[in-house]
Amino acid sequence: MTDNLTPMDPAQALSMWVDRQQAEKSDETVQSYFYRVRQFTDWLEDEGIHNLNDLTGRDVFRYDSDRRAEGLSKSALNNQLGTIKIFLRFCADIEAVPPELPAKVDVPTISKAEQADDEKLSASRAETILTNLERYDYASRDHALFALAWHTGARLGALRSLDLRDCYLTEDDLERIAHEDDLDAEDLERFSVPFVYFRHRPESDTPLKNQQDGERPVALSEEIGQLLQEYIEVSRAEVEDDHGRKPLFSSRKGTGRMSKGAIRSRFNIVTQPCRYGTCPHDRDPDDCEALEHGYESRCPSSRSPHRIRTGSITNHRDEDWPPEVLAERVNATPEVIRTHYDKPDLLKRMESRRSYMETTNE
Repeated sequence: MTDNLTPMDPAQALSMWVDRQQAEKSDETVQSYFYRVRQFTDWLEDEGIHNLNDLTGRDVFRYDSDRRAEGLSKSALNNQLGTIKIFLRFCADIEAVPPELPAKVDVPTISKAEQADDEKLSASRAETILTNLERYDYASRDHALFALAWHTGARLGALRSLDLRDCYLTEDDLERIAHEDDLDAEDLERFSVPFVYFRHRPESDTPLKNQQDGERPVALSEEIGQLLQEYIEVSRAEVEDDHGRKPLFSSRKGTGRMSKGAIRSRFNIVTQPCRYGTCPHDRDPDDCEALEHGYESRCPSSRSPHRIRTGSITNHRDEDWPPEVLAERVNATPEVIRTHYDKPDLLKRMESRRSYMETTNE
């Protein structure tokens, strides 16, 4: 079986595969892939398999059994074993494993419902949070950051990437985009403010998930545009980052730009109900670990940036945004929106469809 194969160390194959992925995938996706496959190559090392030529279907089955014995969810197994299968296809392509081996990886099939995670931030909670921020912390960094995230459905990395120069909030700002994007006066007449422009700048530490394909202008409401203006004028820390850029969401700590960890922490904090009300989980504030720095995510009601994005996209769909239109705004395909983010309020959707029924009956 191994006569036509080329000897290959598992760690070496992993390194080669990661190099290939980096040319096509975002840094975060590559990192996730790396960790999943490294678990597999470490297991091979522990099992004494130092040459992929020796890997058999029985070994793959034993690894699968070990993963399932750890009590992983079906979704987690789908992600992990699916990535192993992709890796082994690469290994087959470079003649390190038999061509039939990848097919022996049994990736669990999960339904559309299982693919979707229901821990989204609901529209009602988002509105409550926005009301409290407007009342008690108006135009603060938390207020501007959360409001922009909810309004645009942007990913954490996209929010972090924004500079002051990416905010077009007044007519005067259009002169800047005319210069940057080589537009003439006739072009400018087609644009209206306010909007923000997400741009891929990997050379200065703010890549977008989908790289150049993630670059896009996103229209803002007048209310959100005014909020950003007031935040910039009153609350924003007047600092530059390590690359001489002026981040929209700046920080006097670290590099001058909020880190992804800092943004996650702030979202976990502002989504805790007890910050502006009472605890719905009957916890004593004096003893609750979720109120300690670094442990905010342990609150059952806290929501990560991804859950806020999920809730935002769902809310846009509940307000009758077509997936094809929403896809451009949030930088996701219509199919991804339907599968992973589209978690409808069924009663709202019924009412949104009523107009079509009435039109048909006319």
